Amino acid sequence: MAQRAEQDTGQRADDQRSEQDDDPPPGQRAERQGHPGEPRLPAACAVVVAIALYSALPSHLILGPRFVVPALELLLFVPLVAVNPWRMRRENRLLRRLSIGLVLLIAVTNTVALVLLVEQLVAGRTDNGKQLLLAAGQVWLTNIIIFAMAYWELDRGGPVQRTQARGRKLPVADFRFPQDEDHDAIGEVAARSSVKSGWTPGFVDYFYVSVTNSSAFSPTDTMPLSARAKLLMATESVSALLLSVLVIARGVGLLK
Repeated sequence: MAQRAEQDTGQRADDQRSEQDDDPPPGQRAERQGHPGEPRLPAACAVVVAIALYSALPSHLILGPRFVVPALELLLFVPLVAVNPWRMRRENRLLRRLSIGLVLLIAVTNTVALVLLVEQLVAGRTDNGKQLLLAAGQVWLTNIIIFAMAYWELDRGGPVQRTQARGRKLPVADFRFPQDEDHDAIGEVAARSSVKSGWTPGFVDYFYVSVTNSSAFSPTDTMPLSARAKLLMATESVSALLLSVLVIARGVGLLK
């Protein structure tokens, strides 16, 4: 019995040493060979929702004819989906510019809608509280999508670079996620960490960051590291605060 116990103890020690040998050096991401690329569907759904929300805004909050801007957004969006229909694996300078241009176009048009909405409130030109609240909700949700897309496109070089680049070729991070530092936690938590599993953030992770930042008016579990990330998060917080305090409050008052 004693001999068997010693053999079991030795076997466990060997297993532990083997696991330690398999771990990457401290602070280095585990390599995931042949990563299939990030799924296209979550980001594509978000773009479609943003386009639909803008198309459904009241006419006095829209630039020009109703479907001109949505048509331009689709014109930028379709080539991106055609090149990477299922997984984000291929990228070049033109595709990168198209994707950034799409985010900027959605952002500019939604900002104009927000400014027009606030201007009408300050001037007292609206007495339809239900329409106002609905428009404010549309602008707010679109704002969340816009910043989620901006975080997703900029952090660590974008969705293609995050999964296809290896080692030192991966650009520096704009955000620090919990998984980036969970490698020394309890086993079942550490198993999902970047160091142990090669985890990389996807669109859903950035969408969650955007939702929490827009709701709490500050970062929660994910911290901005770069100046541009901090400015983006500050801009989102201020715009969400403006909607909450001015637009929604005014709309509730009109409902009474």
